[in-house]
Amino acid sequence: ELLLGKSFRKKVEFVEHAQYWSIDQIRHYQIKKLKAVLSLASEKSIYYRNAFQAVGFNPDDLKTLEDFHRLPTIDRNTVRDHLPQMCTGLTNGSDVDYATTGGTGGEPLAFYLTKQRSAIEYAYLTISWKRVGYELTMPLAVFRGRIVKPGRDGFYYQYDPLLKYHYYSNFHMTDDNMGKYLDHLATLGLCFLHVYPSSAMALARFIRRNHRTPPANIRGIIAESEIVYPDQRTLIESTFGTRLFSLYGHSEKLVLACECEHSTDYHVWPTYGYFELLDPGGHPVTVPGRQGEIVGTGFISTIVPFIRYRTGDYATYVADHCSLCGRRHPIIRDIRGHRIQEMLITKEGSAISWTAMNMHDDTFDHVRQFQFYQDTPGRGVLKIVPSANFNQNDSQRICRNLQEKFAGQFDFTIELCDKISLSPRGKAIFVDQRISKPTTQES
Repeated sequence: ELLLGKSFRKKVEFVEHAQYWSIDQIRHYQIKKLKAVLSLASEKSIYYRNAFQAVGFNPDDLKTLEDFHRLPTIDRNTVRDHLPQMCTGLTNGSDVDYATTGGTGGEPLAFYLTKQRSAIEYAYLTISWKRVGYELTMPLAVFRGRIVKPGRDGFYYQYDPLLKYHYYSNFHMTDDNMGKYLDHLATLGLCFLHVYPSSAMALARFIRRNHRTPPANIRGIIAESEIVYPDQRTLIESTFGTRLFSLYGHSEKLVLACECEHSTDYHVWPTYGYFELLDPGGHPVTVPGRQGEIVGTGFISTIVPFIRYRTGDYATYVADHCSLCGRRHPIIRDIRGHRIQEMLITKEGSAISWTAMNMHDDTFDHVRQFQFYQDTPGRGVLKIVPSANFNQNDSQRICRNLQEKFAGQFDFTIELCDKISLSPRGKAIFVDQRISKPTTQES
């Protein structure tokens, strides 16, 4: 009933209708939801009651979004330091979930979520996926963070008959296992892949490396939870012969954005939470091409209100609506996560973005996985999990081609290894950055 019953169907109907609201309808809804969140926070949360009093703010006085922007922003440190005081109720009940999210520098963030948010979020996700042809009755082949135990035959696979989810282990992506995964999902009938971009990339590289034909029953690829790099999208789509559809969200459940039928730019759902894009001075970014930090206020979970929360994620502003699909949603692109995880630091202290390291040639053709490790400016280790036909010529080609890009700013050695560990959530870490405070200047 929670996910697929009458209550869920009502949520789906609301989301499907609201995605085409006028700007006036959207603003009216946002102010109503913000006032409800702010009133709850003022009444039930010691932290927010004190914070509102400090700036002379009364939720009853909220009339416009400009009134809301008077409030200060918060960040991860705020939640980490004041979590008990931020809560609006008891956290030990069956209607509350304890949650954590991965953090930079090995410091995860812990908080609580209202259990009922799951059905609301799933409604938004399924309506988003529908833009590329997904329907609730269709199977999903899932390569994400779920722990999948092997059966008696050693096959890493589990099945959820209610949701029609076929789970494969993203933690055991060996050539032997990937061959078995692809053979099995070819028997599912018309389906979608639900992946991390890195897991789809691993499958695509395996298919190319072994000159296999991808399963013809894959209608599309739904990618979430990691950044999609342009080279990844190109290789994955060309290998599978279908579209990669990307969504952006986070564990705090504040902002959800996805592509539309006609564009790979991200459309921010205005009824999921209140989205802001702020420059370093805290001002809204409204000029196309300018970058800002994603700031969110959640609507779907109320046990810990996240009000004007700085996510540490950045994006480029595109427009306030999409002329291709007609939705009056904020449009962003080039989403980038916490910068410390994406940058190599040069000898001079500047930062080279991960995107700049992507190669458009055969540099990594004989490589299954790779990751940069850095703990000293200007120096690092490129860890490589080689394929069976990797040899010294590959090492020399990788060094030559990357050094041409680095242009003397960064030296590295190659270390061959059997395995590169994923994050605890099963995500690929492309740059294992151990320098505590890298500069934000990008190359």
